[in-house]
Amino acid sequence: MHLRHTRPSSIFARHLQSVPNHHRSLHHSLRAHRMRCTRPINLYTFAQRYRSQDDVYSHKVKTSAKEALLECGLKDGDTVLAGGFGICGIPMTCIQGIREMGTKDLTLISNDCGTVDWGLGVLLEEPNQCKRMVGSYMAENTNIGDYYVDGELELELMPQGTLAERLRAGGAGIPAFYTPAGVNTIIESGQHIIAYDKNGYPRITSAPKESRIFDNKKYILERAIKGRCGLVKAHRADKFGNLQFRKTSLNFNKAVAMASDFTIAEVEEIVEIGALRPEEIHVSGIYVQAVIKAEIESRIHKLVFTAKDEKTNGAAAVKKDQRTLMREKIAKRGAMELRDGIVVNLGIGLPVMTADYVPEGWRLWMHSENGVLGLGRYPFPGEQDADCINAGKQSCTLVEGAAMFDSSEAFGMIRGGHLNMKMLGAMQVNKYGDLANWIIPGMGKNVKGMGGGMDLVSNDTFCVVLTQHTTKEGEPKIVENCTYPVTGKNCVHRIITELAVFDVDRMNGLKLIELDDDKISVGELRKITGCEFTVDKNLRKYQQIDEVDDDILK
Repeated sequence: MHLRHTRPSSIFARHLQSVPNHHRSLHHSLRAHRMRCTRPINLYTFAQRYRSQDDVYSHKVKTSAKEALLECGLKDGDTVLAGGFGICGIPMTCIQGIREMGTKDLTLISNDCGTVDWGLGVLLEEPNQCKRMVGSYMAENTNIGDYYVDGELELELMPQGTLAERLRAGGAGIPAFYTPAGVNTIIESGQHIIAYDKNGYPRITSAPKESRIFDNKKYILERAIKGRCGLVKAHRADKFGNLQFRKTSLNFNKAVAMASDFTIAEVEEIVEIGALRPEEIHVSGIYVQAVIKAEIESRIHKLVFTAKDEKTNGAAAVKKDQRTLMREKIAKRGAMELRDGIVVNLGIGLPVMTADYVPEGWRLWMHSENGVLGLGRYPFPGEQDADCINAGKQSCTLVEGAAMFDSSEAFGMIRGGHLNMKMLGAMQVNKYGDLANWIIPGMGKNVKGMGGGMDLVSNDTFCVVLTQHTTKEGEPKIVENCTYPVTGKNCVHRIITELAVFDVDRMNGLKLIELDDDKISVGELRKITGCEFTVDKNLRKYQQIDEVDDDILK
């Protein structure tokens, strides 16, 4: 585009009126240049020359969160996107800045809501600052259920991978996409209660999702997410806003930066342009409008250690109760499903315990939804790192050869079928492999969310469920039909309890393949199982990984 100084085009004149404050110095210089010259001016050539003579990107560096938020123009009723997973990689300085500004009726979108006194949770404690919380897993904030059920907070839950992809799509200009996560659940049918009134009756419920069949498989339509203000936390930034992250702190931060109109990056160190090598940059400065120095030190939510004198998990050498022994028994049987060199996602609780019992010398490539392939043991005291946690928000280490990536890529690996196996816990599982493991109706204010479970069961990767055979009240957890909202349909291949192992035939139901006949007979097992099952003609004795020959595990 060429412009003569004597008569600037109306298009350019209108453009000058809309220029943000931090770009006006460029345009003022352009105007002065035009006053001195009569020949046509190429705006883009001039801007490039101007950049080479002066650091026009220094305007991105702000002195405080308040200055950055004021330039963003954050106002009551806006949508704020925030990176982080648990309290790892959260922009706490920016969050505190919003708290101090007192902005009201915000819609907050993030994987979770921190804790009561850390992360986005602090905004819930201020009257009317948060109108709606949108996320996936809220279990770490013990107050959110009170505000939700009492009608003080709207709460919209979705599968973790869906949230990551909706954010990424928003930043990539993709208005909507189809996903298998949430098919045949309340995510598709639209039965989720988003808000209650003051009398405890549903006021807002989620709408049903459009579905479509591709290659004989059902998918549901999800819309992209964008926000007015994005808050991210990185390790280092240069003055253009290029960002470098450490270990698992990337998580949702990249997608948040992409999906926001105005992204504020809170960093531990600000460096000159060129100090970061190209291969060290994880998020381009094109997505970042402001950079501030972090003023609040990062925390570790669940600090777990491996004791140097213990072989597994730092477990104290004390007498174990019956519940602990039962859980270890299930985990030892679950460990027999693993094989040296496989890529596996181990869910929170019983599944992750199985890694403690694999044979010495094995290498498991443990995948985690927060963006890592190659999780290691818990750290030794002094080895902990606030930027390195597992999906359970516990401190962890990484094995040699580990790879880091953001949450949207982590879930792409899951949905794309790139894992060899996944293990999950269960509240209920039925005879045809339907799984319910994220909510118990009637639990009232005990709000958690589905997390990554719906994504994990959305493909046909071999799925093992580890669970106790009955509830504390003696009710069967293996049932004819799930009465709890399901995580997925026909998704489980094998069920392991403390008493038995079942294979799941998705057409014909359960087959008993192992039984702890020292504890129970087949007849007695039928009485505490909520559905019929057949018995394999080669029924084996219930096994433990520390009691079998190595040849069996090959």
